[in-house]
Amino acid sequence: MRLLLFLLVTLQVNAQEVVRFYASDSLPITAYLYENDPSMPYMVLFHQAGYSKGEYKETAPRLMNLGYNCLAVDLRSGDQVNFIQNETVKEAKKRNLSTGYLDARKDIEAAIDYAYQRSKKPVVIVGSSYSASLALIVAKGNDKVKAVIAFSPGEYFGNELKVQPQLKNFDKPVLIACSQREYPYVMELAKYIPESLKTIFKPQEGQGEHGSKALWNTSSSSKEYWLSILMFFNKYNGKN
Repeated sequence: MRLLLFLLVTLQVNAQEVVRFYASDSLPITAYLYENDPSMPYMVLFHQAGYSKGEYKETAPRLMNLGYNCLAVDLRSGDQVNFIQNETVKEAKKRNLSTGYLDARKDIEAAIDYAYQRSKKPVVIVGSSYSASLALIVAKGNDKVKAVIAFSPGEYFGNELKVQPQLKNFDKPVLIACSQREYPYVMELAKYIPESLKTIFKPQEGQGEHGSKALWNTSSSSKEYWLSILMFFNKYNGKN
């Protein structure tokens, strides 16, 4: 409980640095780097549709209290949130590159590589809505990924890609967080993930929120979501 109080109340102010790296198609990707110690592992944070790295403006400093540096990434499919523009999508449009959901997979893979190279330690990836689905797909079989936190994953890609069958033989600890309304759907989506690796959370004291904004102070169930993250890390020794 003391650690939970620290996580919820002690908001460490960490200066963020703007960094850029490149996707496999040479698109420059912009991200906010929140770093305490370069030798510490990284948590790589991906936003939902129509958003930017600003989705984690409030929550990245809290996540750092778990013993991680954080990298909040602008994916090429998005726009703005919390008055923070998505710079990657601007660059993609300048280059006439497609900005669909699936196109952002290249950005997720590049961000994982970038964070891994900084500390040489496997990363935890956090996805929100469409990026949660991509995070699950990219994590499977990826030795650079230690665990996944997926907020509100789903079948967002139509006939281009079905997520559920991609999760067969999933091999990473995963916390899937969702709203009460999303819970039955998420349970079905994740049915192929081994029970020994899977934690699915829904709030009990409210309907919850879609995506990682469930962690924002404006979410009436935010403390429940934070507690689920803390319990997940304790279970899988995520701080080591």
